[in-house]
Amino acid sequence: MALTTKQIFTVLRTVKHPKENKDIISLGMVQELEIEGKKVNFTLVFPIDTDPNIETIRKACVQALEKEIGDIEIRGNIKVKALKKEEDHSAMGKVKNIIAVASGKGGVGKSTVAVNLAVALANTGAKVALLDADIYGPSVPKMLNIENERPQVIKENGQEMIIPIEKYGLKTLSIGFFVNPDDALIWRGAMATSAIKQLLLQAKWGEIDYMVVDLPPGTGDIHLTMVQTVPLNGGIMVSTPQEVAIADVKKAMSMFHQKTINVPVLGVVENMAWFTPEELPDNKYYLFGKDGAKNFANEHGLSLLGQIPIVQGVMESGEKGVPAATDTDSILGKQFSKLAENVIEAVNIRNDELPPTEPVQITRK
Repeated sequence: MALTTKQIFTVLRTVKHPKENKDIISLGMVQELEIEGKKVNFTLVFPIDTDPNIETIRKACVQALEKEIGDIEIRGNIKVKALKKEEDHSAMGKVKNIIAVASGKGGVGKSTVAVNLAVALANTGAKVALLDADIYGPSVPKMLNIENERPQVIKENGQEMIIPIEKYGLKTLSIGFFVNPDDALIWRGAMATSAIKQLLLQAKWGEIDYMVVDLPPGTGDIHLTMVQTVPLNGGIMVSTPQEVAIADVKKAMSMFHQKTINVPVLGVVENMAWFTPEELPDNKYYLFGKDGAKNFANEHGLSLLGQIPIVQGVMESGEKGVPAATDTDSILGKQFSKLAENVIEAVNIRNDELPPTEPVQITRK
């Protein structure tokens, strides 16, 4: 016998909101009910997003429906929507969008892309932060020529808060500000994750439109800490055209797509897509193969956010601490400007079509 709306509503009338002491149907909390055979989808609507009973009520709905109806597909099909977002006064409370820049392996220019993307976003007039989360190999301070800077620490409401360094319109923090750049960082996982949490949660970021996070290559403790600590709007995968780099991107992307993590991938950036001599800007030499990352993006239904060529100036500008994106008229400057435009569009589409990402709750049995 086919399931009916009446059956579902009858069962859900047994689920009460603990604080209101009324059933969720009477409170009008069950909306957008859809039934397809055994599969049932609906949305639970709460007055505010900080209601402490959200998960309790969602679980109670699943348990009641499975107990009373039995043969029903409901797990993972209950969405949650809040009518009002309660103002967050935490360090990250005014950060609107958090974008993680990741790669499957080192040496593909991930940090170069992250830094120049951040600068290009700032060039649009947006308020931008750049977090160097590559704990074991922080390169952002050198790339911005702020290696010798030391962030100020102030006390606010009894807690020490870090003031990010500002350069090129970015608010920047990196573990590189707190260690000797010539020393190798040999940290256990717990030390590294603690450092990332401090940089995220004990910093005066203020109002930020886009926070770009430069993740370490591959996957590991830092990646898990990020998705547990803050709600990532999405990830950007960086790769060179070579097949070996593409293979590693697949592994890194699978982490974002795991059911327990579920962070949308906004798209792919193909770095070192071709070599272009600055004096011959129309010439392209495909040193590492052609369109490898572009083809990968097409195969997986992802957006190709940008193709960044190799230009001698990008290396020189990085060494001098002047990101290529600061020169908006240069070959690379134009490419990074286009990348920023595509990222903004991808973030807007993601925010319009998908619910906000929640920090991952890791439970151990």
